[in-house]
Order: sequence, then C-alpha cells, then structure tokens
Amino acid sequence: MKQIYRFTTIEDLREEIFHSDLKQYILVQIGDKKVTLMPHAVRRMRQVAEDSDAAMVYSDYRERLADGSYERHPVIEYQPGSLRDDFDFGSVVLLNMADVLTATEDFGEEESSTMDGGWYALRLRLSMANMLVNIQECLYTVEKTDYRTSGQKQHDYVDPRQRAYQQEMEQVLTDHLYEINALAQPPMKVDFSEYGHFDNEASVIIPVRNRVKTVGDAVTSALKQQTDFPFNVIVVDNGSTDGTTELLARFEDPRLIVLHPDPEDGLGIGGCWNLALLDSRCGRFAVQLDSDDLYSSEATLQKIVDLFHKDQCGMVVGTYLMTDFQLNPIPPGIIDHREWTAANGANNALRVNGFGAPRAFFTPLAREVLFPNTSYGEDYAMCLRISRDYEVGRIYEPLYLCRRWEGNSDARLSVEKTNENNLYKDFLRSLELLARMGVNKQQQLDAMQQDLDDIGIDDAEDFDSEE
Repeated sequence: MKQIYRFTTIEDLREEIFHSDLKQYILVQIGDKKVTLMPHAVRRMRQVAEDSDAAMVYSDYRERLADGSYERHPVIEYQPGSLRDDFDFGSVVLLNMADVLTATEDFGEEESSTMDGGWYALRLRLSMANMLVNIQECLYTVEKTDYRTSGQKQHDYVDPRQRAYQQEMEQVLTDHLYEINALAQPPMKVDFSEYGHFDNEASVIIPVRNRVKTVGDAVTSALKQQTDFPFNVIVVDNGSTDGTTELLARFEDPRLIVLHPDPEDGLGIGGCWNLALLDSRCGRFAVQLDSDDLYSSEATLQKIVDLFHKDQCGMVVGTYLMTDFQLNPIPPGIIDHREWTAANGANNALRVNGFGAPRAFFTPLAREVLFPNTSYGEDYAMCLRISRDYEVGRIYEPLYLCRRWEGNSDARLSVEKTNENNLYKDFLRSLELLARMGVNKQQQLDAMQQDLDDIGIDDAEDFDSEE
C-alpha cells in the first residue's frame, strides 16, 4: 500500500474503496499538508489495526520547522467523549474499508457530499462500535504551518467567521447523540424560593495565587458593582508569596472576605471555588471573576442576577471582550458563544471546549455538584453537569474584560500541556455522555414499565434485557 488517498467527501471515499484493489485498509490523508511517510510506517499501522481490530489507527508525527529542524507532535487517545470536531488525528489515518462502508451506508446526501461535516460524521460513526487506536510512535512528517501560540489559537472554535461551519458541525453531533441515545432532556427551571434565605443575593468568587499585578483591579471591579441587592466578594488566596496577600489586606471594605486554604489541602482552582461555595457567607448566586480580569461595567452583577430570576436558571453565562493589559480590544474581540441555542445548547456543549464567561451558578446546585479539584476544566465540568438538568441563561453583550498578558496561564502552552488539557476535557465529556445515556435509558425503562403495568409484567428492566 503506497498511495495516500486524500479525503474530500464520504461519497468520494466510498467510490475509492469500491474501485480499489486493496483488500482491507486504505491510507487516508486529512487536510492539505505535505506528508512524508517514514520507512515501514504503513506496515506498522496495518499491524496495529489487525492486532486491535480497529476501524481506524492514527499516530504521532513529526513537524518540520522553518529552520529545517524537527519537532515531535504527539496526539492523544480517543475516548467516548472525544466529541470535539477539532480532535487532532494528525494528517494520516489508516481506515478499515469494510468498517467505513458499513458506517456510511445510510448516510444522507448532505453528510456524504460535505468535506468537514463528512469527516466528522464518519469518525463519530466509526467510534460507535469500533476502536480508534492511537499509535504513540512518529510514523510520518509534515511541514509545520501554524506557528501561533496556544493563547492565539484558543478561540478558533468560536470565530464568528466560521459560523456556517459551526452550524454544520453542530448538526452532525446532534445526529450522533440521537443515534447513541445521549440527547439532553428538556431543561428544568429552578424555584429559588425552595432553597431558603441567603444574607447576600450574590457573591463574586475570585481564586488567586501570585497575581499581585492584577488582583487589586479585579477586586476593585467587583466591589464597584451597583446593585439593588446585598452582595459580597470572596477571594480565595491560595498560598500567594508575591505580595498578593498583603495587597488584599489593604482593602477595608467589609464586603470583602479573604479565605486562606490550608496548604496541606493541595487545592487547585476548583478546590478554591468549593471553599468559597461552602462558606456560610456565600450568596444565593456565585459569580466568577478571574484574578486577571475585570467586569466591563458597574452593572454586570445586576444583569446576571436579574436574568437568574427572569428565566429561573441554574446557571448564567455572559459574554467577554478580549483586551490587552491596557484594556484595548484585541483579536478575536468579542467572544459571545453564539453557538449556544436554548433548544440545543446542552447538546452542542459536548462539541465545543468552553461555555464562555463570566459564569454564574445558583449556589445550592453548585454545592450539590462541587467543582473537581483541578486548575483546568473545572468550570467546564460544572457547566456540563448543571446544563444536563437545568436552564442556562445567556447574555450576549460584553459583561467582562478578559485581559491577555504575559502572565496568563494559557498564553504559551506546549503541545504536551495542550494534549493533557484536551485529554482531561475529553474525560469530562465522556462522563457526561455516559450519564446522559443513563438518564435517557432510565426514562425509557420507566415509560416502558408504565405500559407493561397494564398487561401484568412486573419488571421493565428484565423485559428490556431479555429482548
């Protein structure tokens, strides 16, 4: 097998397979980068495919840099929750031809004739019943063409110039979730009166560690909020050593509460959030503000709380503006996550890598869930869990200024760190996917039991398993 077939559409791929003299596998290129296979690469991919009975194998690769040197580019394992349309398989995959034909035999014209949506639909369908195997070996080389930092790439998935693409990908994922019985149920509204009294209607939560350059601005931004309800600001100073602790001590506003975790507890950002949430002084609604950032006006908190009450939400998410340290707008500008819709947002959330900001949570619900004790993806985990059951309110005007500077933790991540982050979010999506499938199955069993009660069969679950 020497020829690499470049993927265009499923229709063309099926035609290629039908007319191919290959017996079992086809080597497919994704994208238009120049690919150079290493010696025996195809043989190695085929061996792994045969040994694992995989529908697809993909591998690590090398990138050739502009100066002629090479850099390893590892990729990550595929999980049930690897639902992002930008999952990195690299540029070359080996596909089992019979699995491709079986997976695509009932595809409609739209799925079969589009390039981006077609590939996404194909690999989702292949993953339903077959293994997608990552070979942790470099088997080919490509020319590196994207030299942007991780911070510059971070918001590609919500670029408004790609709106049509986003909608196409959303439909592909929604169809897939329907097929695997994982569509989110209609969201519930919250009756806030059932949860008792809170001294404060809202708390602004600011976890911080060593942000003496920025946290003072963040706290001031929070304390300046103008509201018709009482609120406080809870800062969780997680072992700062750069003067942050001393700076916070200079604030004299009684609404500011500073918590100091025990260093032995090893708290990440999620753990700091839990400490604030579980404090008896936390308000009815817990509202995010990162220690680097600012609210865009003194009305931000009021707008968030008003929407909670108007829509009876379990969570509210706003819109933010990317700025430099001096608050000048920078590309990509406004991040409003308009890929979210009331009808399908909870499903589409499994495809994208974030929900937006600022995020705010109804405190009793957040206390039931709690954040995972990590410093990446902890907010995504909470948002996924609440959106499974409850209404999510959205505000599509900038409420928040996200300042980019050299101290941002995600400004220049290595490939390995980016992979680690993506692997963790895929894990979170896997948990959520399995949970939603479980909810749907139980609901169907309950409905079946209701029907079977009328004909004298006692246990719908036993009946389902016998079928």
